[in-house]
Order: sequence, then structure tokens, then C-alpha cells
Amino acid sequence: MATLIEPELRGAGLRVGVAVARFNELFTKHLLEGCLRELRRHGVADADITIAWVPGSFELATAARELVEQRHVAVAVCLGCIIRGETTHYDHVAQESARSIARVALETRTPVIYGVVTAETVEQAINRCGAKAGNKGADAGVAAVEMGRLVQTLRTHPARGHRARKASERPAAASPPTS
Repeated sequence: MATLIEPELRGAGLRVGVAVARFNELFTKHLLEGCLRELRRHGVADADITIAWVPGSFELATAARELVEQRHVAVAVCLGCIIRGETTHYDHVAQESARSIARVALETRTPVIYGVVTAETVEQAINRCGAKAGNKGADAGVAAVEMGRLVQTLRTHPARGHRARKASERPAAASPPTS
């Protein structure tokens, strides 16, 4: 029989770090408002939320890592807005911010939610930051509660017959065969 793990969307006691890009603040402040609204709606207390403003989306990963390692948050959320301009800068920032945020999650074994809006136009950004297409910051807030609880559940209730291990307890990689 399959085991189903569906954590409750219950944020009480969940420590959340939110990194927000100041660049395109006209948009990111709406992402932050949506994120905070959903965190609070799901029971995360203001005392359990740490917000760190950074210059731009490229710096989000650094802030997320510090929130995880220094503030010991259970989950981090990265909020930013990257709008295509006339150069390739957009492509570099969008790709590297996504890649580095994912790397922080994998290396710290902590959920890091990617709440960065990438838009071709200002109109798209407006729509995705709280207008017609919803608020991606709000979506990130809900995902933070869900992923924070999921990881806590998986770590506190390991598979039967198995003990949960820390990353430092992982078995060493097998040595390559010698000829």
C-alpha cells in the first residue's frame, strides 16, 4: 500500500525567512504583502517571520542562505521581479537567480521557495504581482507553509524501520572499482 504524506497547511510555530529584492520595489512590495498575508492567514506569527531586503534578485540566494544558517528558519521565501529590457541582462539574472536559489535549498536541505516573477513586459509584471493573474507572492507564502511542514513531517516520521539521518551521517560514496 502506498504511503500518502499530506502536511496540514498550519503555520503555527513555523519560522519563515523572506528575502525581498528592492529592485522593482513597485512590484516586490506587492509580492511581500501577498506573502505575508498568506503566512499570517495560515497561522505563522509575526514574531516567527524575518524579512531581509536585498538590492536585487541576484542577491536573493545569499540572503536565503543566511536566513537558513543564521536565523535557523524552517523555510525561506525569495521574492523578486525581473522584467525583460533591451539587453541580455534579464536572461543572466533570471537564470542565475533561479539556479542559485535552488542550490541553496539543496545544499542546506531546507525548502527555499522561488517567488521571483519573470516578465516580458511591465503589464505582465503588474498582472502577476497582484492584479489579473493573482499574486505570486501569495502563492509563495502558501508554498512556504506547505513545504516547511512537509519537510518537518518527513524528518520526524521516517519510514518504518529506518532512522532519519542528518546530511553528515550519509554513507560515503562508493569507491570506483580498481582494475
